[in-house]
Amino acid sequence: MSAEHFTQVHRLRMPIRWGDMDAMGHVNNTVYFRYFEQARIAWFEAMGCPPDPSGIGPVIISAHCTFFKQLRYPGEIDIETLVGDFGRSSFHTIHQIRRADDPLTMIAEGGSKVVWVDQRQEKSVLLPEDMRARLRMVF
Repeated sequence: MSAEHFTQVHRLRMPIRWGDMDAMGHVNNTVYFRYFEQARIAWFEAMGCPPDPSGIGPVIISAHCTFFKQLRYPGEIDIETLVGDFGRSSFHTIHQIRRADDPLTMIAEGGSKVVWVDQRQEKSVLLPEDMRARLRMVF
């Protein structure tokens, strides 16, 4: 999925932690999904809709990542969250990771499909009108 039809909605700076690295001396590939998750949650919280495990809210139904360069401790990363392609109950996100000290070089890019779900019924529901309005504002 190309980022050209997506709009930036959030940016988060995070430290690279020593424990993020693996035996190969670089950040383990699974950790990138944690970085994406933290960026996504920070964006949801900034919008006033933090995830509620017993209520209605966002669930990831697919995720992907392409790795361009290795990350190593120490340092900080900037994670840019972009959103696009929203429908009745879902939207797509893209996350781009760059080192804070090298903002021109993309380290990794990934994304997810987010579906709004009623956790009790385990069924998708319409995106809330306030979320739809926020998504419309960025397009």
